[in-house]
Amino acid sequence: MSKVLVVTGLSGAGRSEFAKDLEDLGWFVIDRVPAELISKLADLAGAPETPWERMAFTLRFDSYEGETLQALEDLRSKQEQLQVVFLDCSTEVLLQRYENTRRPHPFGSERGLEDAIIAERDALEPVRTEANFVIDTSDLNVHELRKKVEGLFGEINDRPMRVSITSFGFKHGAPRDASMVFDCRFLPNPHWEESLRPLTGLDNEVRDYVLKQPTTEPFLKQLQEMLDLLLPIYAAGGHSFFSLAFGCTGGKHRSVAVAEMVREYLVGLGFDPLITHRDITQ
Repeated sequence: MSKVLVVTGLSGAGRSEFAKDLEDLGWFVIDRVPAELISKLADLAGAPETPWERMAFTLRFDSYEGETLQALEDLRSKQEQLQVVFLDCSTEVLLQRYENTRRPHPFGSERGLEDAIIAERDALEPVRTEANFVIDTSDLNVHELRKKVEGLFGEINDRPMRVSITSFGFKHGAPRDASMVFDCRFLPNPHWEESLRPLTGLDNEVRDYVLKQPTTEPFLKQLQEMLDLLLPIYAAGGHSFFSLAFGCTGGKHRSVAVAEMVREYLVGLGFDPLITHRDITQ
């Protein structure tokens, strides 16, 4: 294994969000690991046949500083490229976050909330001192935190945002989870061409029929320009998933052909979109 990352810090400082951002960058993340298990898990992950080049652990917070420091020391002796991230946050902001979520604080069984935060801060100060990176999340929203994670732990070939394309038939219902839905019923329906009726949008004859329509080319051109504009904006805004859906009456001809043309365009941009023709066999 080339890289191992341990994410620790104050409860409520954004550990879970940090872990999600790492996963979106391709890291293999194990969340809420007890400190005493980190070294054993790292041994398994570091075996010669491991498929993971980047692995991260987030620490569970029933572990006090002695156990955590010992676990980090053991791990450093085995992993030369170990890095530790400590997420810090002001007491005032942590109080607000816990009051908003109404979740119990792990140090708060016999203390008030503010005293629990202070006690945890004191207990984890030695861990903070050992960290390679200390990130204060007091003034960071989720998008700003994501950008920081990408800047520190992303690689040049990482593409956090995944794209999916779905073709469907309106008579079977539109997909509910699409970021954008396009209605292709403005195009003439190949269903009414007897020779094309048994075919689908995956067949060249149907594709050629759709492409020769006078409105198809300007539609695709404007759609491509819109995608050129929006995809980088969505990616920069922290979206990890973007889904396009193209519908026609039955989901067999026009929507399939257009979805395939859009897929080819996105491949040319460097994306590897997942494509599903939901109703092609209906």
